[in-house]
Amino acid sequence: MFDKILIANRGEIALRVLRACKELGIATVAVHSTADADAMHVRLADESVCIGPPQSKDSYLNVPALLAACEITGADAVHPGYGFLSENARFAEILDDHNLHFIGPKAEHIRLMGDKIEAKKTAKRLGIPVVPGSDGAVGPDDDAMSIAKEIGFPVLVKAAAGGCGRGMKVAHTADDLALAISTAGNEAKAAFGDASVYLEKYLQKPRHIEIQVLGDGRGGAIHLGERDCSLQRRHQKVWEESPSPVISPEARARIGGICAKAMQEMQYLGVGTIEFLYEDGEFYFIEMNTRIQVEHPVTEMITGIDLVLEQIRIAAGGDLPVTQDEITLNGHAIECRVNAENPVTFRPSPGKISRYHPPGGLGIRIDSAVYQGYTIPPYYDSLVGKLIVHGKTRGECLMRLRRALDEMVVDGIETTLPLFRALVREPSIIDGDYHIHWLEQYLASGDPAG
Repeated sequence: MFDKILIANRGEIALRVLRACKELGIATVAVHSTADADAMHVRLADESVCIGPPQSKDSYLNVPALLAACEITGADAVHPGYGFLSENARFAEILDDHNLHFIGPKAEHIRLMGDKIEAKKTAKRLGIPVVPGSDGAVGPDDDAMSIAKEIGFPVLVKAAAGGCGRGMKVAHTADDLALAISTAGNEAKAAFGDASVYLEKYLQKPRHIEIQVLGDGRGGAIHLGERDCSLQRRHQKVWEESPSPVISPEARARIGGICAKAMQEMQYLGVGTIEFLYEDGEFYFIEMNTRIQVEHPVTEMITGIDLVLEQIRIAAGGDLPVTQDEITLNGHAIECRVNAENPVTFRPSPGKISRYHPPGGLGIRIDSAVYQGYTIPPYYDSLVGKLIVHGKTRGECLMRLRRALDEMVVDGIETTLPLFRALVREPSIIDGDYHIHWLEQYLASGDPAG
C-alpha cells in the first residue's frame, strides 16, 4: 500500500479522495492554488503545498509544481481525481519516470481512449456495439458527404480529441454538413489543440447510459451496472441515476458482460466508464472515460462498493473486491449536481456562502467541499456539491429527494436548487420518460425554475 498520496485536484473530489485515504490509513498531501488556501481538503489534509496562482494552467495543471510538491513531502503516489490531469497520459508517464505511482489506468489506455476515433475502433474490435459513422477523421469534402449520406442525415460531427460537449455540431441536411465540420473543427482546435473531427449517426431521442467497470490490470474485470445520465444541458450532465428506469436486468447483464469482457481483454487497470447512447433497445458506444466520474456516488449507493477506495487499493496491486456473481444492486439512487449558477440563465454565480444547511436523514449523502462562510472562486467549475439520495425503490428515492431539496439551504449565491425542485415534481421525470434532449426542450419552454 502507498505511504503518502498527493491529491492533484481541488473541491469535492479532492475531499472525496482524502476521505478514502484516511479510511485506508494513508497520509495525504493537499495541493492548492492561492485561491484555494481556505479549501476544506487543505484544512483536513496531513500536509498542504501551494502550487501557484489561481489560473489552472499555473497551478493544478502545472506538472513541475506537482512534482516538486511530491518531492518536498515525500509522497509516493498521486491521485488526479477527475478533470485537470486525470486523463493526461503524458502526466502518468512523467510520474512513472520519477518513480511515482499514478492512481489511474495505464498511460497506453488513457491515450487510446482519449482519441475518440481510435477508441471507437478499439471498441468495435473488442465487440462493443458502436454508433454507425466514419472510420476516421473527415473534412468538408466529397468523402465526408458520401459517408454522411451512407449513414443517413442527421449526422453528428464530433471532435476526435474532445469531450464535455465541445467540438460537437449537428448537420440536419447535406447543406449543413460543411459548416458543421468547419465549426466543430475550429472549436476542437481551440479547446483541445486538435481540429480533427469524425461523423456519427445522430440518434433522435436516445438515453445516455454508462457502464461502470473496474479492472485489476492483470486480466480481471467486473462491471457495476449502469448509470442513466440522460438529463443534460449542452452535453453537460445535470442529474444521474442508477439503475436506469428503462434498462431491464437482461439488457444490463448483456451490455455489462460485453464491457467487462472487453476490459479483461485490454487488461484495464482501475475504474473506468464506458458510455453509450441507447435507443430502441440498442446500445451504441460513444466514448470511454478512464477516470473516476463525477457521478460515481450513485453506483456506490446501490452496490455498497467504495469506488475511490478500491481505485487506490487496486493501483497499489490489490485484487478486485468482489467477483461479478457477488455484485447485487440494492434500491435506487439519484444524484443532482448543485452548481453556483442562475437556475434559469445558468450564468455563473461565484461568491461567499452566507448560510449553508445540508439536508440529512436516512439515505441522504452530500459530496461537497463548501461550508458556511466559504467563498466560491470564479476561476474553476461552479459545482457547489452533489446531493445523492438512496431509496428502496425509485418512487421512494424521488420522494426522499424532494424532501432533501426542500431542506437544503445555500444562501449568498445563486444555485440550481430551484431547477431541481421543479424537475423532481415533473411528470416525465417521475415516470422516467426522458432522453438527452428533454432538459433543453424543457428549459426552452419557459421559466421552469421560477
